[in-house]
Amino acid sequence: QVRLVESGGGSVQAGDSLRLSCAPSGGTFSSSHMGWFRQAPGKEREFVAGISWSGSRTAYADSVKGRFTISGDNAKNTVYLQMDSLKPEDTDVYYCASRRRGLPLVIPQTAPWYSYWGQGTQVTVVS
Repeated sequence: QVRLVESGGGSVQAGDSLRLSCAPSGGTFSSSHMGWFRQAPGKEREFVAGISWSGSRTAYADSVKGRFTISGDNAKNTVYLQMDSLKPEDTDVYYCASRRRGLPLVIPQTAPWYSYWGQGTQVTVVS
């Protein structure tokens, strides 16, 4: 059983940066597609960014392209989401997700495809 542990959330001013981390226990991210999603109360979980098991492919939601960067560190078995130029509309609970079977070339952007989830970390951006 894979357990994902997120960290790095917080409250920042608009324009600031945050880096979220996701460390899977019970597995390695290098054998999984990893994704970051976010969700506001009463809304569906929204894809933010994803990275392939090899680290060679990434995908981003249009709303974060050019501002957010997903990356992985094999040595630390950790996936990061670097968030720059944060906006108030980025305020949400951010979740890390993974799946390690049936990995397609195109990184899926739908929440039900992913098998494992973290507990979520709150990101609040104030203007």
